[in-house]
Amino acid sequence: QVQLVESGGGLVQPGGSLRLSCTASGSDSRFNVMAWHRQAPGKQREFVAQILRGAITSYAGSVKGRFTISGDSTKNAIYLQMNSLKPEDTAVYYCAAGRSSTLNYWGQGTQVTVSS
Repeated sequence: QVQLVESGGGLVQPGGSLRLSCTASGSDSRFNVMAWHRQAPGKQREFVAQILRGAITSYAGSVKGRFTISGDSTKNAIYLQMNSLKPEDTAVYYCAAGRSSTLNYWGQGTQVTVSS
């Protein structure tokens, strides 16, 4: 059974940085795509960033230039380096993965709060 576990969330001041990690267990094969999504209070879940085949990255416009996604395919792990954080980045951040183009597996989420 595949499980995704996120870590690294917390409280940070505006302009600060956080690094999220996501590790997959229960899978012997590598994922084709791994991604980060987020959901703010009262809003729908939205795409943040993804990494395809361990190398091709894409970002939501709202985080481009501030967030960096990276991966370690040997560990089925991905990371999200978040810099210049803003209050509007406050959300629960979810890790997701899939063996095709569909994200079939989701983590439980980690809370990120940006506030002074």
